[in-house]
Amino acid sequence: MATAKSQSDRRPAPESAPGAARASAGVDVLAVAAHPDDAEITCGGTLAKQVALGRRVGVLDLTRGERGTRGTPALRAREARAAARILGLAVRLNLGLPDTEVEPTRAARLAVARVLRRLRPRVVILPFAEQRHPDHAAATRLVYDACFLAGLRRLRIGGTPHRPFKLLYSIFGQPDPPTLVVDVGAHYAQKLAAVGCYASQFGSPPGPAEAYGPSQRVYDWIETVGRAHGLLIGARYGEGFRQKEPLAVADLTQLPVASI
Repeated sequence: MATAKSQSDRRPAPESAPGAARASAGVDVLAVAAHPDDAEITCGGTLAKQVALGRRVGVLDLTRGERGTRGTPALRAREARAAARILGLAVRLNLGLPDTEVEPTRAARLAVARVLRRLRPRVVILPFAEQRHPDHAAATRLVYDACFLAGLRRLRIGGTPHRPFKLLYSIFGQPDPPTLVVDVGAHYAQKLAAVGCYASQFGSPPGPAEAYGPSQRVYDWIETVGRAHGLLIGARYGEGFRQKEPLAVADLTQLPVASI
Protein backbone atom coordinates (compact mmCIF):
# COMPACT_ATOMS: atom_id res chain seq x y z
CA MET A 1 0.00 0.00 0.00
CA ALA A 2 1.35 3.43 -0.91
CA THR A 3 2.54 5.57 1.94
CA ALA A 4 1.24 9.08 2.46
CA LYS A 5 3.26 11.79 0.79
CA SER A 6 5.32 14.03 3.02
CA GLN A 7 4.63 17.77 3.09
CA SER A 8 7.77 18.41 0.99
CA ASP A 9 6.44 16.04 -1.68
CA ARG A 10 3.41 18.27 -2.25
CA ARG A 11 5.20 21.37 -3.46
CA PRO A 12 3.15 23.39 -6.00
CA ALA A 13 4.04 23.04 -9.65
CA PRO A 14 6.31 25.72 -11.14
CA GLU A 15 4.65 28.62 -12.89
CA SER A 16 4.81 29.03 -16.64
CA ALA A 17 5.50 32.41 -18.08
CA PRO A 18 2.13 33.87 -19.15
CA GLY A 19 1.73 33.49 -22.89
CA ALA A 20 4.50 30.91 -23.14
CA ALA A 21 3.98 27.67 -25.05
CA ARG A 22 2.64 24.75 -23.07
CA ALA A 23 5.24 22.20 -22.07
CA SER A 24 3.06 19.12 -22.54
CA ALA A 25 5.05 18.00 -25.58
CA GLY A 26 8.32 18.08 -23.64
CA VAL A 27 11.71 19.36 -24.78
CA ASP A 28 14.91 17.96 -26.21
CA VAL A 29 17.22 20.35 -24.38
CA LEU A 30 16.63 22.02 -21.01
CA ALA A 31 18.88 24.68 -19.48
CA VAL A 32 18.46 25.12 -15.73
CA ALA A 33 19.60 28.47 -14.31
CA ALA A 34 19.58 30.01 -10.86
CA HIS A 35 18.21 33.38 -12.01
CA PRO A 36 16.52 34.95 -15.04
CA ASP A 37 19.26 36.05 -17.50
CA ASP A 38 21.79 33.35 -16.42
CA ALA A 39 20.87 30.99 -19.26
CA GLU A 40 21.07 33.75 -21.88
CA ILE A 41 24.54 34.82 -20.74
CA THR A 42 26.05 31.36 -20.33
CA CYS A 43 24.52 29.36 -23.18
CA GLY A 44 22.05 31.55 -25.09
CA GLY A 45 23.81 30.97 -28.41
CA THR A 46 23.73 27.21 -27.91
CA LEU A 47 20.02 27.28 -27.11
CA ALA A 48 19.29 29.36 -30.19
CA LYS A 49 21.35 26.99 -32.33
CA GLN A 50 19.46 23.95 -31.07
CA VAL A 51 16.18 25.67 -31.95
CA ALA A 52 17.52 26.34 -35.44
CA LEU A 53 18.36 22.63 -35.71
CA GLY A 54 14.71 21.81 -35.06
CA ARG A 55 14.99 20.87 -31.39
CA ARG A 56 12.49 21.83 -28.74
CA VAL A 57 14.35 23.86 -26.14
CA GLY A 58 13.35 25.07 -22.68
CA VAL A 59 14.70 27.01 -19.72
CA LEU A 60 13.92 26.44 -16.05
CA ASP A 61 14.79 29.42 -13.83
CA LEU A 62 15.07 28.35 -10.20
CA THR A 63 14.38 31.79 -8.67
CA ARG A 64 12.74 35.07 -9.68
CA GLY A 65 15.87 37.05 -8.87
CA GLU A 66 13.94 39.08 -6.33
CA ARG A 67 17.01 39.97 -4.27
CA GLY A 68 19.04 41.40 -7.11
CA THR A 69 20.15 45.02 -6.87
CA ARG A 70 18.05 46.08 -9.85
CA GLY A 71 14.56 45.34 -11.10
CA THR A 72 11.55 43.62 -9.57
CA PRO A 73 10.31 40.04 -9.94
CA ALA A 74 7.49 41.20 -12.22
CA LEU A 75 9.84 43.20 -14.44
CA ARG A 76 12.38 40.40 -14.62
CA ALA A 77 9.60 37.96 -15.55
CA ARG A 78 8.61 40.22 -18.47
CA GLU A 79 12.24 40.44 -19.55
CA ALA A 80 12.56 36.64 -19.37
CA ARG A 81 9.50 36.24 -21.59
CA ALA A 82 10.92 38.65 -24.14
CA ALA A 83 14.26 36.81 -24.16
CA ALA A 84 12.47 33.46 -24.55
CA ARG A 85 10.73 34.75 -27.67
CA ILE A 86 14.02 35.89 -29.20
CA LEU A 87 15.68 32.52 -28.53
CA GLY A 88 12.63 30.62 -29.79
CA LEU A 89 12.13 28.64 -26.60
CA ALA A 90 9.31 26.12 -26.52
CA VAL A 91 8.80 26.67 -22.79
CA ARG A 92 10.16 28.73 -19.93
CA LEU A 93 9.30 27.91 -16.33
CA ASN A 94 10.17 29.46 -12.99
CA LEU A 95 10.38 27.26 -9.89
CA GLY A 96 10.03 30.19 -7.50
CA LEU A 97 12.73 29.14 -5.03
CA PRO A 98 13.93 31.97 -2.76
CA ASP A 99 16.70 34.02 -4.33
CA THR A 100 20.05 33.66 -2.48
CA GLU A 101 18.66 30.57 -0.71
CA VAL A 102 18.98 27.90 -3.40
CA GLU A 103 19.96 24.67 -1.68
CA PRO A 104 19.72 20.97 -2.61
CA THR A 105 16.98 20.28 -0.07
CA ARG A 106 14.59 17.38 -0.51
CA ALA A 107 11.73 19.73 -1.42
CA ALA A 108 13.81 21.55 -4.05
CA ARG A 109 15.17 18.34 -5.57
CA LEU A 110 11.70 16.85 -5.88
CA ALA A 111 10.36 20.06 -7.40
CA VAL A 112 13.02 19.96 -10.12
CA ALA A 113 12.50 16.21 -10.58
CA ARG A 114 8.81 16.84 -11.30
CA VAL A 115 9.75 19.32 -14.00
CA LEU A 116 12.14 16.79 -15.53
CA ARG A 117 9.40 14.16 -15.61
CA ARG A 118 7.06 16.68 -17.22
CA LEU A 119 9.49 17.98 -19.86
CA ARG A 120 11.52 14.76 -20.37
CA PRO A 121 14.66 16.41 -21.78
CA ARG A 122 17.40 14.31 -23.33
CA VAL A 123 20.04 16.94 -22.54
CA VAL A 124 20.20 19.13 -19.43
CA ILE A 125 22.56 22.10 -19.19
CA LEU A 126 23.45 23.15 -15.66
CA PRO A 127 25.94 25.52 -14.03
CA PHE A 128 29.50 24.44 -13.43
CA ALA A 129 30.22 23.65 -9.77
CA GLU A 130 32.80 26.38 -9.11
CA GLN A 131 30.81 29.62 -9.04
CA ARG A 132 31.06 33.05 -7.42
CA HIS A 133 27.34 33.27 -6.63
CA PRO A 134 26.25 30.71 -3.99
CA ASP A 135 22.97 30.06 -5.83
CA HIS A 136 24.85 29.03 -8.96
CA ALA A 137 27.08 26.62 -7.08
CA ALA A 138 24.14 25.12 -5.18
CA ALA A 139 22.15 24.75 -8.41
CA THR A 140 24.75 22.34 -9.77
CA ARG A 141 24.24 19.85 -6.95
CA LEU A 142 20.50 20.42 -6.85
CA VAL A 143 19.96 19.74 -10.55
CA TYR A 144 22.33 16.78 -10.64
CA ASP A 145 20.50 15.14 -7.74
CA ALA A 146 17.11 15.88 -9.30
CA CYS A 147 18.16 14.27 -12.60
CA PHE A 148 18.92 11.07 -10.74
CA LEU A 149 15.79 11.14 -8.57
CA ALA A 150 13.52 11.78 -11.55
CA GLY A 151 14.39 8.34 -12.90
CA LEU A 152 13.49 6.36 -9.76
CA ARG A 153 10.39 4.32 -10.48
CA ARG A 154 9.41 3.98 -6.83
CA LEU A 155 9.68 7.69 -6.12
CA ARG A 156 6.01 8.66 -6.17
CA ILE A 157 6.00 12.31 -7.09
CA GLY A 158 3.70 12.07 -10.09
CA GLY A 159 4.56 11.66 -13.74
CA THR A 160 6.44 8.91 -15.52
CA PRO A 161 10.02 8.31 -14.37
CA HIS A 162 12.58 9.92 -16.65
CA ARG A 163 16.32 10.46 -16.43
CA PRO A 164 18.13 12.77 -18.89
CA PHE A 165 20.71 11.06 -21.07
CA LYS A 166 23.36 13.79 -21.02
CA LEU A 167 24.36 16.46 -18.52
CA LEU A 168 26.47 19.37 -19.73
CA TYR A 169 28.07 21.93 -17.44
CA SER A 170 28.34 25.48 -18.72
CA ILE A 171 31.79 26.89 -17.92
CA PHE A 172 31.16 30.49 -18.96
CA GLY A 173 33.65 32.68 -17.12
CA GLN A 174 35.47 29.73 -15.52
CA PRO A 175 39.21 29.01 -15.85
CA ASP A 176 38.59 25.32 -16.50
CA PRO A 177 39.04 24.40 -20.16
CA PRO A 178 35.95 23.11 -21.98
CA THR A 179 35.73 19.50 -23.09
CA LEU A 180 33.41 20.53 -25.91
CA VAL A 181 32.60 23.83 -27.61
CA VAL A 182 29.52 24.77 -29.63
CA ASP A 183 30.09 27.09 -32.60
CA VAL A 184 27.55 29.88 -32.00
CA GLY A 185 28.85 32.39 -34.53
CA ALA A 186 25.62 32.33 -36.54
CA HIS A 187 23.59 32.95 -33.38
CA TYR A 188 25.81 35.39 -31.50
CA ALA A 189 23.71 38.44 -32.41
CA GLN A 190 20.61 36.53 -31.32
CA LYS A 191 22.26 35.80 -27.97
CA LEU A 192 23.15 39.46 -27.46
CA ALA A 193 19.58 40.46 -28.31
CA ALA A 194 18.27 38.04 -25.68
CA VAL A 195 20.69 39.37 -23.06
CA GLY A 196 19.65 42.89 -24.05
CA CYS A 197 16.08 42.13 -23.00
CA TYR A 198 17.25 42.44 -19.39
CA ALA A 199 17.43 46.22 -19.36
CA SER A 200 16.77 46.27 -15.62
CA GLN A 201 20.04 44.41 -15.08
CA PHE A 202 22.35 45.71 -17.78
CA GLY A 203 20.83 48.98 -18.95
CA SER A 204 22.67 51.48 -16.77
CA PRO A 205 26.21 51.95 -15.45
CA PRO A 206 27.07 50.51 -12.03
CA GLY A 207 26.84 52.70 -8.96
CA PRO A 208 29.94 53.44 -6.85
CA ALA A 209 28.84 51.07 -4.06
CA GLU A 210 28.37 48.04 -6.31
CA ALA A 211 31.10 45.43 -6.20
CA TYR A 212 30.17 43.83 -9.54
CA GLY A 213 28.19 46.18 -11.70
CA PRO A 214 26.37 45.40 -14.94
CA SER A 215 26.27 47.56 -18.13
CA GLN A 216 28.99 47.39 -20.76
CA ARG A 217 31.26 45.17 -18.67
CA VAL A 218 28.78 42.32 -19.06
CA TYR A 219 28.89 42.60 -22.85
CA ASP A 220 32.69 42.84 -22.78
CA TRP A 221 32.73 39.67 -20.69
CA ILE A 222 30.41 37.87 -23.12
CA GLU A 223 32.56 38.98 -26.06
CA THR A 224 35.81 37.90 -24.41
CA VAL A 225 34.57 34.47 -23.37
CA GLY A 226 32.81 33.89 -26.68
CA ARG A 227 35.91 34.73 -28.70
CA ALA A 228 38.20 32.67 -26.45
CA HIS A 229 36.02 29.57 -26.68
CA GLY A 230 35.49 30.07 -30.40
CA LEU A 231 39.23 30.22 -31.06
CA LEU A 232 39.62 26.77 -29.51
CA ILE A 233 37.65 25.26 -32.39
CA GLY A 234 38.52 27.71 -35.16
CA ALA A 235 35.21 29.58 -34.92
CA ARG A 236 34.52 33.27 -34.37
CA TYR A 237 32.34 32.66 -31.31
CA GLY A 238 31.85 29.59 -29.17
CA GLU A 239 30.22 28.48 -25.94
CA GLY A 240 32.17 25.99 -23.86
CA PHE A 241 30.90 23.11 -21.76
CA ARG A 242 32.31 20.26 -19.74
CA GLN A 243 31.01 16.73 -19.49
CA LYS A 244 32.19 14.10 -17.05
CA GLU A 245 32.15 11.22 -19.53
CA PRO A 246 34.68 10.63 -22.32
CA LEU A 247 33.47 11.07 -25.88
CA ALA A 248 33.00 7.83 -27.79
CA VAL A 249 34.57 7.85 -31.25
CA ALA A 250 34.28 5.33 -34.08
CA ASP A 251 35.75 6.96 -37.21
CA LEU A 252 39.00 8.77 -36.47
CA THR A 253 38.95 10.46 -39.89
CA GLN A 254 35.79 12.36 -38.95
CA LEU A 255 37.17 14.00 -35.81
CA PRO A 256 36.52 17.78 -35.96
CA VAL A 257 38.96 20.61 -35.10
CA ALA A 258 42.45 20.60 -36.61
CA SER A 259 45.41 19.70 -34.36
CA ILE A 260 48.02 21.72 -36.27
